[in-house]
Amino acid sequence: MNLAAESPSSSCSSGSTDDFAAFLENEIEAQIEEEEIEEEHIEEEDDDEIEIEIAEHSNKRRKVMDDESTDEESPLNTVDLANGQISNGGNVVCAHPIIIRNLCSHCGEFVEEAGSSVAFNYIHKDLRLGASEIEKLRKEDLKHLLKDKKLILVLDLDHTLINSSRMIDIIPDEQYLIKQVEEGKETDDPNQTLFQLGRYHMLTKLRPFVRTFLKEAKNMFEMYIYTMGERAYAMEIAKLLDPGDVYFSSKVICQSDCTTRNQKGLDVVLGADNLVIILDDTEHVWHKHKENLILMERYHYFASSVRQFSSGIKSLSEMKKDERESDGILATILSVLKRAHEMFFDPKIGIDLSSRDVRQILKLIRQDILEGCNIVFSRVFPSDVQANEQPIWKLAEQLGATCLGDVDDSVTHVVAVVPNTQKAEWARDNNKFLVTPRWIEAANYLWQRQKEEDFAVPKKVDK
Repeated sequence: MNLAAESPSSSCSSGSTDDFAAFLENEIEAQIEEEEIEEEHIEEEDDDEIEIEIAEHSNKRRKVMDDESTDEESPLNTVDLANGQISNGGNVVCAHPIIIRNLCSHCGEFVEEAGSSVAFNYIHKDLRLGASEIEKLRKEDLKHLLKDKKLILVLDLDHTLINSSRMIDIIPDEQYLIKQVEEGKETDDPNQTLFQLGRYHMLTKLRPFVRTFLKEAKNMFEMYIYTMGERAYAMEIAKLLDPGDVYFSSKVICQSDCTTRNQKGLDVVLGADNLVIILDDTEHVWHKHKENLILMERYHYFASSVRQFSSGIKSLSEMKKDERESDGILATILSVLKRAHEMFFDPKIGIDLSSRDVRQILKLIRQDILEGCNIVFSRVFPSDVQANEQPIWKLAEQLGATCLGDVDDSVTHVVAVVPNTQKAEWARDNNKFLVTPRWIEAANYLWQRQKEEDFAVPKKVDK
């Protein structure tokens, strides 16, 4: 069993923002105090005097660095990327590891936003970190997380933990929900899961089991929210999910924090890639981190949500039902997370903890799901395409199944969409499972083999 990382972690890593805050607290507070004093003074000066003030501030910080560099014991006499210093022709130059409001907290120089630094506005407004500081923080956080036996869990909001609908999109069959919200306000029910966000003119429904999910996940993971929504909306939802501020703290990442348009990335999550598990209903936004992703089945509570994805089915609210708490999606995924956490920290594995990779563990768990299943496809995809390149074929193999081009005695399942194909009839004649592609998809979402009778191809009707 190889749980080691196949390659070193890339630049997309992260760690505890709580540890991060403690690690930089003194430096940031000192910088803010300096800047507030300077800003009050600068506001009374003209443009020329502003330039002089910034230059004097920079020269003062440089002088401190120069004085320190004369000490034989000073780390500034060596190339020290970990402490934000680089060598330039024998001279030590500040690498600007921590930048607040465009001023380096180490040397005081004015720093343009362009460059290799990354913005971490969700931790502190106008905060940017250089590559050396990010790497240092990742290493520190890796030690803390492994010591506490914790991994990192990144959680999407919409369709993963919640579902929201604009009030103007509420259909007549859903009007009863508004009454439910009002009743919940009157009773101050702590178990309330339906809320009206007045400032956004929206209804929001928490996914069943989400509170228990977060409570139990906290013991195994440091958790982040990562949404493509706007910050104000994300913070409002975070209050619903975490009213006591015990799960996420400042770790709420939104669209404005992304470094690539329409893409989510771990470059703004402070921690190592090999420790991160992502829960999201959308795969394509995690182009660089698909191996970290557990793809969630979308939560469609409201009718507008169903229409958005053209599902052609009634919403849960229209049917006046909901996912089950005990064996719904979140309860199922929590079991997977517990297994992954247990395998990662298994003392029997002879690999150093820092070298273990949760992505390899997820692969191993997935490969167990359909192990022993030998599958043949019948008219699921066009006959003139490369069968083993089709998504459903690849998905079945990722789940541990063996896919074959034609039927033989080893076949256990025929996957078809219509009942009257030659292979479908062979399956019936030879007492093999005849299922729809949804059987494979459900196994993928639920991380366990599903009952074949729940996904049986409908029997052909005699004319």
